[in-house]
Amino acid sequence: MSSGVVGGQADRSFGEEGGLLTYGSYLRLPELLDQQIPQVDPPAHDELLFITVHQAYELWFKQLLHELTAVRDAMLASSAPGESPANGDGASFRQTWKARQLLRRAHVIERLLVSQIDVLETMTPQDFLEFRSALAPASGFQSVQFRELEFLSHAKDAKFVDRFRDLTDVERTRLATRLAEPSLWDAYLDLLASRGLPVADDKQVLSSLVSIARDRPHHDDLWQLAEDLLTHDELSGLWRARHVQMVERQIGTKSGTGGSTGAPYLHRRVPLRYYPLLWELRDSL
Repeated sequence: MSSGVVGGQADRSFGEEGGLLTYGSYLRLPELLDQQIPQVDPPAHDELLFITVHQAYELWFKQLLHELTAVRDAMLASSAPGESPANGDGASFRQTWKARQLLRRAHVIERLLVSQIDVLETMTPQDFLEFRSALAPASGFQSVQFRELEFLSHAKDAKFVDRFRDLTDVERTRLATRLAEPSLWDAYLDLLASRGLPVADDKQVLSSLVSIARDRPHHDDLWQLAEDLLTHDELSGLWRARHVQMVERQIGTKSGTGGSTGAPYLHRRVPLRYYPLLWELRDSL
């Protein structure tokens, strides 16, 4: 009988652990499924749908932060303190392959987030109005994780922190950290600099991007990373545009429950671009 070790564990026969761990206990399903608590009385049928979809968004936001933080770190990674990179240019320890893999995973999640809006749109405006008044002053504007995603992506605006109501100390610290730490774009520029490409200002960055685009044999990983960042930017814009359409379909131009102007505010956010130089690059090719 084999006594080998696979994956760090001795050979085992799955299903014979005597109930030490179950599907429900591993996923903490009792606790998870207790979190969907409608607020209105008498009950409104679609309130559960509204809560479920938005809780799912927050779970996916958590996963996106996990993936995109790892993308940034993979682009920034270098030799350990006191060590010299193998090729002397600081680039050998930067895991561009990992950054690309995880960015493409993020794209799949982002497409899923766009499609979740279809689920919300099965709710009619009349259905939503049955419980909408109970939401105030809560609002999606107050999603800390969504704002973290914008900060990490490079859309940093400290004024958003001041506009949040009732932030916990932990949430305020998280937002402050995201504002202070490198963004995905900062990491990408650091990667370009490690390859000897100038990035001192926007003009130099654009020139470097043109060089990358015109010399794919030598810079293909940098080109692919730029394209993956652009896809992240594009999908984020698609979500914002799709989201404002859903809001207008549900409540027209009414004010948001959190006090924002609602759809007019969301329209102003639609043109936001995380990486304008990647879009401008197209004009130079």
